[in-house]
Amino acid sequence: MSEHSLIIFLHGIGASGAQLAPLASSWRASLPNARFAAPDAPFHHRYGHQWFSVEGNPLAPERIVAVREAFDKVIIAVARREGFENAHDQIAFVGVSQGAVVALEAVASGRWQIGALVGFSGLLPPQPVSRASKNTPVLLVHGENDKTIPPLASRLAAAQLSTAGFKVELEVERGTGHTISTSGAQKALSFLKKSLL
Repeated sequence: MSEHSLIIFLHGIGASGAQLAPLASSWRASLPNARFAAPDAPFHHRYGHQWFSVEGNPLAPERIVAVREAFDKVIIAVARREGFENAHDQIAFVGVSQGAVVALEAVASGRWQIGALVGFSGLLPPQPVSRASKNTPVLLVHGENDKTIPPLASRLAAAQLSTAGFKVELEVERGTGHTISTSGAQKALSFLKKSLL
C-alpha cells in the first residue's frame, strides 16, 4: 500500500524536530499509510531552534511577514521531498506550543489548505481568520494547568475558527500542564485517523 498522507510535526521554541520523533514512532503502527516529517524550525535559538523570536514585539507586521515566508519555505521543501507537493489535502500539521502557533496562523490566514491540523498548547495570533482553509478540520488540545500558554488561548482560537466556518474539536485536559499527555497524544491519533482517510 502506498503512503497516502504526510504528517508534519512542528516543535516548540528552543527544541528540534528530533524531539518529536518518539511521538511519530508511537503513531506509526496505527497510521501505516502515513509518512512522518519533523523539520527543525528555521531560526536559531540558544537552546535549539525557533519559528519566531519572542524578544521585542513578536507581533510587529514585518516580523510576521518574515516568519510566514520562513515557515512556508520549510513546509514547501518538506512536501516536495516527501512527494506531497501537489497533495496538500493529504498533509497534516501537528504543532506543539510555538509550533502550534505557526501552524494555526498558516491555516487561519488561508495560506495552507491541508487535510488536518492538531495544535497542542497553542494560540491563534490576533488576525482576521480567512474562510479559505475552512475545510481543514482542527483539533486543539490544551492542559488546564498550562502556565506557559493558558488554556483560554485554545478556547479563543476554537471560537474564532468556528465562527469562520471551521470544524473544530477542543480538548482541555484536567491535571495537564504545558506538554503532550498520553491521552492528548491518543486523541490526536484518533483525530488524524478519522481526518486523513
